[in-house]
Amino acid sequence: MTEPLVDQKCVACRPDAERASDAQCIEWGEQIPDWQRIEVDGIARLERIFLLDGYGAAVQLTDRIAELAEELDHHPAILLEWGKVTVQWWTHKIGGLHKNDFIAAARTDLLAQAG
Repeated sequence: MTEPLVDQKCVACRPDAERASDAQCIEWGEQIPDWQRIEVDGIARLERIFLLDGYGAAVQLTDRIAELAEELDHHPAILLEWGKVTVQWWTHKIGGLHKNDFIAAARTDLLAQAG
């Protein structure tokens, strides 16, 4: 068995890096079942909506995700609303999904569970 995504490190991604294949997306997606693969303007992304108890809890999760993004040097789109945080991970340099996005999603789940 491969190392869980949550325990892996993001690697520097170059503009010529290959996007994740459909098979890889399925395999890695099994470790982040609450995330959906979506497409925005023709670009694949991972998205999850976190429902929380009020605005303060949503702000706190957003802050923790922002800290994670800085740690990983990989930055998601985050939409903050009352009791709700929507997060989208994708790799801008390659215009799609990379293993880093799945690692970041798994680490985001861990943050949300830690509350």
